[in-house]
Amino acid sequence: MAGTIGRRDFVGGVMSAIVAGGCTTLSAPSAAPKGEGGAMFVYVGCYTTKQRNARGEGINVYSMDRTSGIWTHVQLVKDLVNPSWLALDQQQRVLYSAHGDGEVVTALSIDRSTGQLKMLGQQATGGKNGVRIAVDSTNKFLVCANYSSGTVAVLPIAPDGSLGPLTDLVSLTGTPGPHRTEQSSPHPHDVPFDRSGRFVVVPDKGLDKVFVFKLDTTRGKLVPSDAPFATSRPGAGPRHVDFHPSKPNAYAINELDSTITTYRFDGASGELKALQVITTLPPSFTGNNTTSEIAVAPSGRFVYGSNRGHDSIAVFAVDAGTGVLTPVDWEPTQGKTPRFFTLDPSGRYLYAANQDSDTIVCFRVDPGSGKLSSTGNVVKTGSPSSIVFV
Repeated sequence: MAGTIGRRDFVGGVMSAIVAGGCTTLSAPSAAPKGEGGAMFVYVGCYTTKQRNARGEGINVYSMDRTSGIWTHVQLVKDLVNPSWLALDQQQRVLYSAHGDGEVVTALSIDRSTGQLKMLGQQATGGKNGVRIAVDSTNKFLVCANYSSGTVAVLPIAPDGSLGPLTDLVSLTGTPGPHRTEQSSPHPHDVPFDRSGRFVVVPDKGLDKVFVFKLDTTRGKLVPSDAPFATSRPGAGPRHVDFHPSKPNAYAINELDSTITTYRFDGASGELKALQVITTLPPSFTGNNTTSEIAVAPSGRFVYGSNRGHDSIAVFAVDAGTGVLTPVDWEPTQGKTPRFFTLDPSGRYLYAANQDSDTIVCFRVDPGSGKLSSTGNVVKTGSPSSIVFV
C-alpha cells in the first residue's frame, strides 16, 4: 500500500493532500512532478516477504514540495525483495538498496527531473542478509554489512554508478555475547563512515563489539584501525552508530539492553573510548523493548533513538563540553515497531517509520528543546524500514 488510500483507489483520480506544519499526508499519484520549483524527492524502502510478515511492495518514490510539504506519489518499483535499507551515492544520482535476507545490492539511477528510478543492476555481496550499506567519500566504493553471515563486503562503484564484483570480504571474529538466540554468532548491523570519511565503524550485535576499519581506496580493502574495536557491555548488542557533526563523539545504540553508549572518537587513530552508557527508556517502563535507530541532529545539540516495545523516540540533550547525554523526553511514534526514523535535511522534521503498523508519522522538532510534537500527518505504506531524501 502506498499513500493514504489503497492502490485500487488511485485510479479514481487525484485527491487533495492535507497540509499541516510543513508535512503532509499523501495525495494520490498524479503525473510525475518536475524537480524544478523546489521539489525534493523521497525514497521509502519496505519489507515485502511473508517470512517477515511484511506488507510492502518495493521502493516507493514521492515528491515533496519544499514550500507546502506535500508528498505526492511518483513511482512504485516492484519486483524487489525486501529493499529494506537505502543509501545514495555522493552525487545523489544513484540509489542503492540492500535486501533483508538477500545476498545482493541493487543499484538504481535517479532521474533528477522526475525522481523516478531505473534499474542499473545488482551485485552479489558475498554474504546473506545485507542490513546496511554506505558509500565512501570518494564515491568509488560501497560497503555492506552482511548480518547473517557475519561479514563486511566492499564493492567498487563504476562511473555510471553500477557495482562491480567484490574487492574485499572481511569476516568478523570474537566471542559471542551471552544472549542465547540473538548472539550466537557475529552480526554486523551498520557500516557508517566517520565525518572525515577516513574510518568505517561496524557495530556487531552478536559479538558486543564496535569494530573500526580504514578503507584503502586504492585497493578497495578494509584495514583494521590502530584501535581495531571497542567492547560494549556483555549482552548490549550494539546495532547502529552516528557521529556528532563537530565534536569528537560517536553514539552507539545498543539493541538488546536498550542503551546508548557515548564514545570519544579519536580522529587520528580511530579509537573509541566509552564515556557513558545511558538507558533509552523512561524509569516507569517495565515491558520488553529493543532499540533500533539512532541519529544526531544537524545542530549537534540533540541525539534521538527509537524504542521498539515502548514504541517511542527517546530525546537526549548533548552536553556542550563532554558530549554526554541527558534525557529530555520520550515521544510515542503513534504506531508499532519504529524500526527506522530520520530527520529531514533541514532538521525541522522527524519521520518515524512504524514497521508493524504500516505508517510513517511526521513530527515537528523544537529547535530549542529538541522535543517532538506530532503534526498530525501520516504516510501509509506497507512495512516501511528506510527513508532517503534527495
